[in-house]
Amino acid sequence: MPSTSTHGVRLSSSTHGVRLSSDRQTFLPARAFAASGWVRTVRVAIYTRVSTEDQAKEGFSLDAQRERLQAYCLARDWAVAATYIDDGHSGRNTKRPAYQRMMAERDRWDALLVIKMDRIHRNARNFMEMMDDLREWEKDFVSATESLDTSTAMGRFVMDIIQRIAQLESEQIGERVYMGMSQKAKVGPGILGFHAPLGYEVSEGQLVPEEREANLVREIFDRCREGRTLEEIASDLNAGGHRTKRGTEWTAVKVHRIVHNPVYAGFLRWDGILRRAEHPAIVPVETFNEAQESLRHRALLANANGPPILLEA
Repeated sequence: MPSTSTHGVRLSSSTHGVRLSSDRQTFLPARAFAASGWVRTVRVAIYTRVSTEDQAKEGFSLDAQRERLQAYCLARDWAVAATYIDDGHSGRNTKRPAYQRMMAERDRWDALLVIKMDRIHRNARNFMEMMDDLREWEKDFVSATESLDTSTAMGRFVMDIIQRIAQLESEQIGERVYMGMSQKAKVGPGILGFHAPLGYEVSEGQLVPEEREANLVREIFDRCREGRTLEEIASDLNAGGHRTKRGTEWTAVKVHRIVHNPVYAGFLRWDGILRRAEHPAIVPVETFNEAQESLRHRALLANANGPPILLEA
């Protein structure tokens, strides 16, 4: 009987390049390890990702991706070591829980399998950094529908070209989105997709004052106009049991962001564009400007969003 390891068996002269996997009890074709007399099971990490926009546009549901990749592994006699799913995460960065966990658990798998390259990354730099890591770890990358395998030089070359095309498409989409957002910021109507700030709620795409929070915003502006420092205002708010919109304690920076935000005077600001908006103001323009004048005579916080601004009534 041939000797076995955790994911490989010793080849005998009668196996003719085929090994018996003790864990799967099936015959698997030998890889390039036969020279030493050993064959490893190809352990695969299946990675699937989808966002709402991707699914609506392309129909790549998570279930559809997983089923096709499992069939791909079956056809190539690969063992699925683990499946990693990122639902609703962008491919433009690596801040994805399943992706991070997959890389941390790299000892569990030998090859990373995706349905398409843009499922793993939409940014060429992130993709190339991942490929450098995979090469260092001696791992393979496979895109099922694009028939690309990084175990070959041609596969690596073609994959680099395709990934750069994917980045071009992603950047063009970003440019179109920016143009649309810029136009909406200039002429309106409505908000620009941000979370409701303290003092407001979002209802039918519009900012609507939330009176309890709005009173707290007015109190912050009044204390600023009275000459209280940002640190003093933050300390008073915390002492009174008040918390930010996200339930955290107040700091001087957070107070500055409230006083410096023209949304409370009925304006919207986006990427250098400032316009009068449709939502109700919590404080008059005069009150906002007085608070700005008070800020103007103080040292600007290092991590503030910018110098004080004055609005036209």
